[in-house]
Amino acid sequence: MNDSVIPPQNLENASLNDFQTSLNAVSPSFCVAKWKQVTIHLQNGLTHSCHHPTAHKVPLEELKKNPSALHNTEFKKQQRKMMLQGKRPAECDYCWRVEDTRSESFSDRIYKSKEFWARPFIADIANKPWDDNVYPSYVEVSFGNLCNFKCSYCFPQFSSRLMEEIETHGGYPTHEKFNNLQNLIRRGEIPISPKEHNPYVEAFWKWWPDLYSHLQHFRITGGEPLLNKNTLQILDYIIENPSPNLTLAINSNLCIPEPQFRNAVEKIKRILGEGLVKKFELYTSAEAKGKQAEYIRFGMDYNLWIEHIHTLCRETPTLELTVMSTYNVLSLPSYRDFLKDILTIKREYTTSASQRTSLYLETPYLRYPQHQAVFIIQREMLKTIFNQITFMNDNLDGNEINASSARGFYVSELDKLKRIYNITAAELENPTFDTKTNRKDFVLFVDEHDHRRGTHFLKTFPELEEFYYSCK
Repeated sequence: MNDSVIPPQNLENASLNDFQTSLNAVSPSFCVAKWKQVTIHLQNGLTHSCHHPTAHKVPLEELKKNPSALHNTEFKKQQRKMMLQGKRPAECDYCWRVEDTRSESFSDRIYKSKEFWARPFIADIANKPWDDNVYPSYVEVSFGNLCNFKCSYCFPQFSSRLMEEIETHGGYPTHEKFNNLQNLIRRGEIPISPKEHNPYVEAFWKWWPDLYSHLQHFRITGGEPLLNKNTLQILDYIIENPSPNLTLAINSNLCIPEPQFRNAVEKIKRILGEGLVKKFELYTSAEAKGKQAEYIRFGMDYNLWIEHIHTLCRETPTLELTVMSTYNVLSLPSYRDFLKDILTIKREYTTSASQRTSLYLETPYLRYPQHQAVFIIQREMLKTIFNQITFMNDNLDGNEINASSARGFYVSELDKLKRIYNITAAELENPTFDTKTNRKDFVLFVDEHDHRRGTHFLKTFPELEEFYYSCK
């Protein structure tokens, strides 16, 4: 490691370009997230670091010896070894794709490694053995797949409603039989029933007391976490064992029944009001507006979603709220109008101390299922994304740090959409997957979606009618 690039104490304030140079001094494929960040799906024993690579199974024989194998699997240690040697793990293609566009956008390898839970550990990781058992500082955990949604790009292992649908109707008639249970069985991804003994949940609670003291960021996902009893158990543990340096985060679709929503709001108020954690973050999702959002995220009430965001911004002003937009082909028609709704909320709510908005927009691109990825669009449709970028650019915050009224989009938010445009343009120029097959699958999927769920694609997305028939 070349410590002379940027002294460790200066990494926080380094520019992204300078930070990337310093990170690459360890190796050009080094990413702290492979060590210090983990997402664990306890309902089926899968793990991945970070959340972009495909999750892999935690071997039970490893888990019996060491509960921390929920994170420190032998497979993952081999990926870490590759990174320290300057080799690119294939599972990290999300970032390699961004970096290979040679654009001004930065990959999540850079963004994640610069986060507060990652950057202090760069030198420590570089100087320790690659097979070291690591305590992650950022943990995301799913306790089960109980959910009241069945999103178009989701999977049965993450949604009980979708599991019920697939058990009744089978997989979708795409060339890969999207969400076919046989594929899930073969990959070992069928969720363990809540009525059965779950060795992964058992291992988690064994590991939890030791893990808790090392955590800087703990995030609960699902399913719908606010419908899962384990989430309440975690919140009660934190109430009894405050952790002033912990950032606590929960994912929620925010369309849960009102009693559960009010209960969650009151707990958030207590945890924030009593200073039991350093920060409380809530992540929610949408990638379109109105009926189009409800088509993508079946079970959603878009107006209720907006209403609950207003409630959180109004009643819990110190809560940090992030909207995750998994940008896909169905986002194109209404995403600009969706951005207007986000901008309205940004302009209405600010924190008095910093005047920064209470709402942040994160825009990753959908990778799978490929038949819904934005990469299947036709070249002329790129102008729609460009217009969305233009809207964000026209409504940028004047100065992210020193603005007296930061009520627009941040440069970092704009950059996430720009890189989607750049990646899509590069994919259209030099396709890396079978566009023809994925377009055909797109039509097969939405036709079956309409048949199963009583939806009507062409009435909901009239702007995509020409694209639909060209694919068909």
